[in-house]
Amino acid sequence: MQPRTPLVLCVLLSQVLLLTSAEDLDCTPGFQQKVFHINQPAEFIEDQSILNLTFSDCKGNDKLRYEVSSPYFKVNSDGGLFALRNITAVGKTLFVHARTPHAEDMAELVIVGGRDIQGSLQDIFKFARTSPVPRQKRSIVVSPILIPENQRQPFPRDVGKVVDSDRPERSKFRLTGKGVDQEPKGIFRINENTGSVSVTRTLDREVIAVYQLFVETTDVNGKTLEGPVPLEVIVIDQNDNRPIFREGPYIGHVMEGSPTGTTVMRMTAFDADDPATDNALLRYNIRQQTPDKPSPNMFYIDPEKGDIVTVVSPALLDRETLENPKYELIIEAQDMAGLDVGLTGTATATIMIDDKNDHSPKFTKKEFQATVEEGAVGVIVNLTVEDKDDPTTGAWRAAYTIINGNPGQSFEIHTNPQTNEGMLSVVKPLDYEISAFHTLLIKVENEDPLVPDVSYGPSSTATVHITVLDVNEGPVFYPDPMMVTRQENISVGSVLLTVNATDPDSLQHQTIRYSVYKDPAGWLNINPINGTVDTTAVLDRESPFVDNSVYTALFLAIDSGNPPATGTGTLLITLEDVNDNAPFIYPTVAEVCDDAKNLSVVILGASDKDLHPNTDPFKFEIHKQAVPDKVWKISKINNTHALVSLLQNLNKANYNLPIMVTDSGKPPMTNITDLRVQVCSCRNSKVDCNAAGALRFSLPSLLLLSLFSLACL
Repeated sequence: MQPRTPLVLCVLLSQVLLLTSAEDLDCTPGFQQKVFHINQPAEFIEDQSILNLTFSDCKGNDKLRYEVSSPYFKVNSDGGLFALRNITAVGKTLFVHARTPHAEDMAELVIVGGRDIQGSLQDIFKFARTSPVPRQKRSIVVSPILIPENQRQPFPRDVGKVVDSDRPERSKFRLTGKGVDQEPKGIFRINENTGSVSVTRTLDREVIAVYQLFVETTDVNGKTLEGPVPLEVIVIDQNDNRPIFREGPYIGHVMEGSPTGTTVMRMTAFDADDPATDNALLRYNIRQQTPDKPSPNMFYIDPEKGDIVTVVSPALLDRETLENPKYELIIEAQDMAGLDVGLTGTATATIMIDDKNDHSPKFTKKEFQATVEEGAVGVIVNLTVEDKDDPTTGAWRAAYTIINGNPGQSFEIHTNPQTNEGMLSVVKPLDYEISAFHTLLIKVENEDPLVPDVSYGPSSTATVHITVLDVNEGPVFYPDPMMVTRQENISVGSVLLTVNATDPDSLQHQTIRYSVYKDPAGWLNINPINGTVDTTAVLDRESPFVDNSVYTALFLAIDSGNPPATGTGTLLITLEDVNDNAPFIYPTVAEVCDDAKNLSVVILGASDKDLHPNTDPFKFEIHKQAVPDKVWKISKINNTHALVSLLQNLNKANYNLPIMVTDSGKPPMTNITDLRVQVCSCRNSKVDCNAAGALRFSLPSLLLLSLFSLACL
């Protein structure tokens, strides 16, 4: 049996328990006052106390720590709030976070008359203004843990504590979630006996801003007794990221003469810090302008939006009078709402003053002179203009038009894309004898229309005087080509025609002489004085120099100028056919077997160089037979072919058979050609013509060749 506890000790223990319970019931962890109102002073003075805050965790405030939402303030260990430097504007609200291993709470300081710089940090701390701090009497007491990013060694360090007043003996705390047993693993851990939560390394809010963890109690076997209960770890932002301009290059355009206040472009930077804090609250300004003329302040940037606008009068935005139509601005973005302690980032904005067509092109002189030889084509003069607008735009590029003096469309004008000059060209040869002078009126305009208050003046038109120079032109044949029709075989010396060439230089009294230039067959002669053309040889339609019954010759006409000029004329002679070619047969050799059952020898074809009707139908006959009658026979197949056959077999030998063929001309022409027939010995599919001195052609082969020729015709 256990010894009985003395009565005095029991009484004392009862009194202690009663006192402890009464204290727990009367004490609420947290700030005694959660909301304060202070008036915005002209300036918060460094190290000057602003107010005192009272916080209690009902456990003696061991290891009490304070954190202020603004980096310009601090709370000392006694709860006094004071400024770290002289400062005028801090916003409308400050938040103070107090924490011990046993409890934590948030107090709000409302600055009456303060300027709103950024959103409330309650969004970060996840506290509502009236949210009560959990009482430690709950089974598992879990409050959000706030950890500043970028903390330095030593690690691990305690950042909070989980309390379980009803935890059974030998039970343990267990922490899970992303950052513990999930990637990134090992950042947080919990003392399984005391519930102290510690962090093992530096945190980066820009990587992970909030960690969602879970706490539970387990028995010695790892079985969950209570929980899991959510535990939120919030990483408090530090101003550790500079503003960055990520969308460059930044190029803006503004039209010259634009009104004051014209928006040119917008510059916006990015800050990776918490957008709910001043750490990411950016302000913009122009650090430098190049060039700084005609005013060092040509532009203004909205400090909050980043809009760049013009601030000079339209007269100063005259592109033609500016030293350089391109401005470069160094734009600075600064966080902490532009306060001196803020981090900065810069970028270059390039602003182009765009041209508008406020200057009309003007000819450099009122009149231009040009000379051109008659008969020539091409550029004769370049017309120069001046234009003050931007050479890279349609406000500078010129377009020329001939508005008078070009009824025959002999002239054209085009713009030289490099020099902007007007290139005046002759496109149809000019004739001195018709007109020795031409006067053109030309206007110039821009590709782009002029602005409403500018118009084209007298300087936008010019006169061009063109002088045509006389040139000794060659005589011209008329007609050209010259055409005659004659029968072939006309007698030598026959006159074909008299050519006619005239000199275009009507104002020059010159004589013309003629000569043969090209006469491929050498058939023609021309009288050098009067141009009469006659024949020097027989004209043959079947000559290789004749193409489709037409013979072509060229003649020259040469004037008496100095130097002389030459003209060329073409003569086309159409030759009519005469029956002057006898027909001929093919083939002229044939073979036949001495014991052939088919006595057909060969199919003959006939051809004639003449034209119809001096060709077919042809008449085929055997002129003479060197063997007894009734041995050879020739039969008509069609107008151009006939079949030669035997009436009986012949002995092996060579035979010459005269074939007479006559065309249908009037009068007809006849040709006699020997057909050489070889009678061969044909045994066992072998053809032997040696004894007959014959060629090695079989009769079937010759018949097949003849039939092929017949089919082709």
